[in-house]
Amino acid sequence: MIDAEPNRRPRVVVVGGGFAGLAVVRELADVAVDITIVDKNNFHLFQPLLYQVATGGLSPGDIAAPIRFVVAKQKNVSVRVAEVTGVDFDRRLVRLREDRELPYDYLVLAAGASSDYFGKDAWEEFAPSLKTINDALEMRTRILGAFEEAEWESDPEAQQGFLRFVVIGGGPTGVEMAGAVAEIAFGTLRKEYRNIDPALAEVHLVEMGPALLAGYPDDLQLRARQQLEDLGVRVRLGERVEAIDTHGIVMDGERLRTETVVWAAGVRAAELSDVLDTDRDRKGRIRVNADLSLPAQNDAFAIGDLAAFEEEGKVLPGIAPVAVQMGKHLGQTLRKEVLGNGARPGRKSRAEARPTFHYKDRGTMATIGRNRAVAMIGKHRFSGRLAWASWALIHLFFLIGFRNRLVVFVQWIWTYLTWQRNSRLVYRRPEEKRDDDQSDGV
Repeated sequence: MIDAEPNRRPRVVVVGGGFAGLAVVRELADVAVDITIVDKNNFHLFQPLLYQVATGGLSPGDIAAPIRFVVAKQKNVSVRVAEVTGVDFDRRLVRLREDRELPYDYLVLAAGASSDYFGKDAWEEFAPSLKTINDALEMRTRILGAFEEAEWESDPEAQQGFLRFVVIGGGPTGVEMAGAVAEIAFGTLRKEYRNIDPALAEVHLVEMGPALLAGYPDDLQLRARQQLEDLGVRVRLGERVEAIDTHGIVMDGERLRTETVVWAAGVRAAELSDVLDTDRDRKGRIRVNADLSLPAQNDAFAIGDLAAFEEEGKVLPGIAPVAVQMGKHLGQTLRKEVLGNGARPGRKSRAEARPTFHYKDRGTMATIGRNRAVAMIGKHRFSGRLAWASWALIHLFFLIGFRNRLVVFVQWIWTYLTWQRNSRLVYRRPEEKRDDDQSDGV
């Protein structure tokens, strides 16, 4: 089919409009190819700042941008909002819901990651994770709603259950969430309630391992813990979660009453990887060759959080810099290949002739709260105000669009000066309304 159409422009299908997928698309901006971005959402989401939506610091629109707007000036790109259900590698077809199909000459799988409950999927109901805007809004409702319920509660034990927050997972997301919840309780809300004292809240950060921020240098792990404890967070290391239910959590035999548990303990590849006939690791990530192609699939690639790319014996982490670099590398590879082949599909270079991907680690950082963060850039390790300012600048740089950068910058300045978080609406779905919340009038 492909060889029979020698004058047709190559078709590039990119599954996922995240960092990795958009990086590929941008590298092909002036190449004679027809690109189709497929995503089940119509927007690009800046996931590293989802925790700020969950804690009322930002609104969803501040960290998201419509994909069509992002690529509007790139005339060789079209967008399809759809869910991918499979790939026919032999026929070079991407299968979508409602029996739709998209043919491709090059396929880029960049669908991202989902949460991993390590076989305890029933816990998701009681301990939501943080991967989507809906997750963030649900979490915001649970966190802020807990203070509202505590204001009503007269029983001291039950009241403390509402004022006790447990974050599971000591990675960057868990550290950021724990710090943000502590700032809400001990700063933002300190003068807003009459029947409770938000300063009596407890924020527990639970990590099964021996230290926070696994993979960071020992001194930064220690500084992160110290900064969290200075904020009032109770850091609990080496504790295993055994059970979670509506009103509490069990850790190493100890039951802790709480109405709000946040899951930040693990990630795995997006569900798409489960329906693909290809080699995967234990987290569902697709094993790829040195050029990011799938084994035995010269024209299909996996990048970003969906890919298991090993370098120096370790799989690269699922962070934005890795995704962007993968996308840029693959985009440049396809660009040279298409131009070198006279823009004729079906005349690909052999996979081994393509350049090998190498990740350039330009630094790692995690924010903890106001003037609190840890960072490692090259050989330099630092924490506190400088690390926090560096983290803020880099995240502003990665945001899509001038409007979002400006709005987030202004919001951060306002929050810093006033301690206020202006996006603190508690949204409840209709089925969550109380029985006494009915009205016969307007």
